[in-house]
Amino acid sequence: MDYTQTDEQPLPVEPQEGGTSTWIQFIRDLLETIILAVVLFFAINAVSARVRVDGFSMRPTLQDGEYVLVNRLAFKTGIPDRGDIIVFQSPLNSQDLIKRVIGLPGETVRIFEGQVLVDGQALTEPYIAAAPAYNGEWAVPEDHLFVLGDNRNDSSDSHAWGLLPLENVIGKAILIYWPPPEWGVLTHIDSFAQ
Repeated sequence: MDYTQTDEQPLPVEPQEGGTSTWIQFIRDLLETIILAVVLFFAINAVSARVRVDGFSMRPTLQDGEYVLVNRLAFKTGIPDRGDIIVFQSPLNSQDLIKRVIGLPGETVRIFEGQVLVDGQALTEPYIAAAPAYNGEWAVPEDHLFVLGDNRNDSSDSHAWGLLPLENVIGKAILIYWPPPEWGVLTHIDSFAQ
């Protein structure tokens, strides 16, 4: 065989359409992922909220700095039960607070000599830090709740600022998800003595 050398330069290789379509496919996949993430974000926020506990008003049940998952749909067809831990917008400002439901619409709450009574019946409250050191009586009108912190003597709640309009309720606290050693479901406690 006879080989001859030529001075011809190799022809430039033109980019194949596959290279351009790969970039287009990558951008399309990226946009689909971003759109799906945004849709999921809004869907999750429509049914739940994440709240950071600030302060000590719910001790010993909840500690300062814990994060709680809140079910926004819990009361769409009804009202909270006594003993539920709820998150709501303060009637005094736009701050979100977390407290326990004590009095329901139409009930009378009386706090006297360290005991909480609802319509004359004493509550059993194993979840509180200490018995309340204050006295008072509140009639709960329709569309309102009476709420207290579990740390009764260090809580800004209904005994201090009055009744909570139901329209301010954001949802029911259902579990502690941060920090990991504190993970746990917030169970409902029936507080009437048997």
